[in-house]
Amino acid sequence: MKYPRVLIAGTSSGSGKTTAVCAILNLLKRRGINVRSCKCGPDYIDPMFHRTVLNVECTNLDPFFCDENLLSFLLCDNCKGDISVIEGVMGYYDGTGASGIENSTYSVANAIKSPVVLVIDAKGASSSLAAVVEGFAHYLPQSRIKGVIFNRMSPMNYKYICSILQRRSQCSVIPLGYIPPLPEDCVIPSRHLGLITANEISDITAKLDKTADICSSTIDIDGLLALSQTAEDLEYTEPEVPSFDRVNIAVARDNAFCFYYGETFRLLEKMGAELSFFSPLKNEPVPPESDGLLLGGGYPELYSETLEKNETAKQSVAGCVLSGMPAVAECGGFQYLGKTIDGRKMCGVIDTESFPAGKLVRFGYVALTSEKDGIFGKAGMALRAHEFHYWDSTVNGDSFTAVKPNGKTWKCAVTSNTLYAGYPHLYLWSCIDAAKHFYEKCLEYKENKNDNHRSERN
Repeated sequence: MKYPRVLIAGTSSGSGKTTAVCAILNLLKRRGINVRSCKCGPDYIDPMFHRTVLNVECTNLDPFFCDENLLSFLLCDNCKGDISVIEGVMGYYDGTGASGIENSTYSVANAIKSPVVLVIDAKGASSSLAAVVEGFAHYLPQSRIKGVIFNRMSPMNYKYICSILQRRSQCSVIPLGYIPPLPEDCVIPSRHLGLITANEISDITAKLDKTADICSSTIDIDGLLALSQTAEDLEYTEPEVPSFDRVNIAVARDNAFCFYYGETFRLLEKMGAELSFFSPLKNEPVPPESDGLLLGGGYPELYSETLEKNETAKQSVAGCVLSGMPAVAECGGFQYLGKTIDGRKMCGVIDTESFPAGKLVRFGYVALTSEKDGIFGKAGMALRAHEFHYWDSTVNGDSFTAVKPNGKTWKCAVTSNTLYAGYPHLYLWSCIDAAKHFYEKCLEYKENKNDNHRSERN
């Protein structure tokens, strides 16, 4: 099937991919074009910026989580528009494994057969940029790099570089514009290895709009649209997703709990779930109609004082988990279920205390194998996940064995018949059976709740 698309990659982290993608999304949207977005890799923050521009969920495309068939299905199923714009992760060829390119943006581009536009930071360089373009374009077979956008470049330098590239017969990469040095009020600050989340920036819409205004005359949108039409047709086999009676699943979603894969929501909705969002930061209780609970990651440590004071939210979450409501708590959600975060009292459901480690802890992809029966099914259940946190806890659980691509292993996560709580962020499409078992637990909880209500009326 034909799905117009273009992948925006970078020479490295910080090259300007997110700035370019948000500007492109904004400019396409202004033309009335039905645009969708994707993000390569396990990132949660960049998709928030896409969502701020488009007001639609972004789709993560990650080859560690998904095989080529599933990547193609997720792209096509979630991106039914006039064009899909896909943002790369890290440098184009940066990945894992002995080759260094496994799970890279390059591997995604080849899996989904997408033309690629390379973003290069041009500050402090001139004719050497042509060497970077040619080097990336020819480093590996089927690089798929067809265009280039230069970041932090002057109009004069752009004209000069274009003339150099046009004179070199071996260079088939088309210049598709540049981003000039942006004023301070367009700059988005960073935290750790990523950007500050979009929800934390009060004037984020104004920043993104101003950036798009500046780029409206410097990025070749017509050229990008034409390039997207050259994308090869995609074929895939749709995975089997079971369908159930409706359940209501509560999702904690605010600045403290904001790290979720949109595909998890859509998978549960395909199964029949209705999602209800609530905010522990606003001291909101779990919605009373809920049959299941998702507590995602985020930055609860930044809001621990408020979370400690919000007794209504804490007691509601603790009561639901202790009553047997099926719950999945990842990273920050796991910390929130513990006794304390940096000494401040949290829900107290799990006997663990969280503290700053001062460095990245157990960072990266992990393959999880359950050591005992639990909320996701029988022992031996395999899941794919990712860890990214600068905090640790006194007790991290031993219900799963985690294995990194380099072979390093450790025990992690707390699980029971109705609970998963641990640092790894789960990608449920990697094991639809696990999502199915979680959903079935929600159905059991709903039925028991209804039986209790009927007994009370009688």
